[in-house]
Amino acid sequence: MYPLLLKAPLKDYLWGGRRLIDEYGFETDKEKAAEAWMLSCHKDGNSIVRNGELAGLTLQQAVEAWGQASLGKKCADFTYFPILIKLIDAKDRLSVQVHPNDEYALANEGEYGKTEMWYVVDCDEDAKLIYGFNQDITRGEFLERINNNNLSPVCNYVPVKKGDVFFIEAGTMHAIGKGILIAEVQQNSNTTYRVSDYGRLGADGKPRQLHIKQAVEVTKTQKPTKPYGAVGDVTLYPFGTVRELASCEYFTTELIHLDGNVGIYDNDSFISLLILDGAATLSYTGGMMRLKKGDSVFVPAGLKVRLTGTAEIMYSHM
Repeated sequence: MYPLLLKAPLKDYLWGGRRLIDEYGFETDKEKAAEAWMLSCHKDGNSIVRNGELAGLTLQQAVEAWGQASLGKKCADFTYFPILIKLIDAKDRLSVQVHPNDEYALANEGEYGKTEMWYVVDCDEDAKLIYGFNQDITRGEFLERINNNNLSPVCNYVPVKKGDVFFIEAGTMHAIGKGILIAEVQQNSNTTYRVSDYGRLGADGKPRQLHIKQAVEVTKTQKPTKPYGAVGDVTLYPFGTVRELASCEYFTTELIHLDGNVGIYDNDSFISLLILDGAATLSYTGGMMRLKKGDSVFVPAGLKVRLTGTAEIMYSHM
């Protein structure tokens, strides 16, 4: 087994921009790139291996070829690849939406639910997003406000800045605002229930579908309790710093500010490395690769690698 350099499938949703194309160098024949699925084994978009003997295979095929050992024992309880990692360029605001938990999603959608984490890579000076409600309400009031187009007064609007972190537990209503570039780590699910989309029309010229019944059933109507913003302990090491971003039953994510070299190894889980800025060299027994901004690497469980350089790296594992 060896580290897999991945090619991301791109999504050209109507709210997306061109930062992933112009700044990160992603190639597409579309006018915009709203999302790049940097680590994905989902049927709606599978990462492609770019290097080595498995080049050209999907990440799913590579994992199947290597077997469970490549994922590590922490993934043994998951029936399919556990996480999905994205870069999201919101030139315009996203819909107000919510994701179901595992129980509801498995019963109604045939896949797991979606808990996720956002890291704000960059944003406009006046950028803001919606993170839950600003007060506790009832499901009845939630439905009434949706039907009366009066949801905004109870939305928790949060001004954001570069480096902010938000943990979006399943059932938390949310919306990324315009002018925000986000790195997202989430459960491997693509189930989204739209609460509101501001009356926008889709590519077919029709209003985009809403999912009011499902949203009312799964949304937590209390104020969020998870800390957000400039959160996460930072530890200083000889090679740089490590900031804790999120840790839950589905994933653990940290931010490495690398200025030197560090060995990385996890015998119990695969590792995802996403280069958010800068450049680094990744070396391992049998080879090396040069990594730049926008590169994504899958490191199989039990494989020792070393990173050398000056870079901002999102490090995720189980």
